[in-house]
Amino acid sequence: MIFEKVAAMIAEQLSVPQSKVTREARLLEDLKADSANVMMLILDLETEFGLAVEDDVLANMRTVNDIVTYLEKNA
Repeated sequence: MIFEKVAAMIAEQLSVPQSKVTREARLLEDLKADSANVMMLILDLETEFGLAVEDDVLANMRTVNDIVTYLEKNA
């Protein structure tokens, strides 16, 4: 399932326990990601799922669920 894969990637990228990576978790506020973390995460996701995330879409990705929903529709 996409959520489990994304959660594992986020946990590794941000060095947080995977249990903290819930669908509702906000990347910046809850998981303490900074802009560099988010950029590296998106690059990894693009590679993993074979797609390109447009900048305007990226700007609206605030939660883990935003990422999962986008991947479910586009990957």
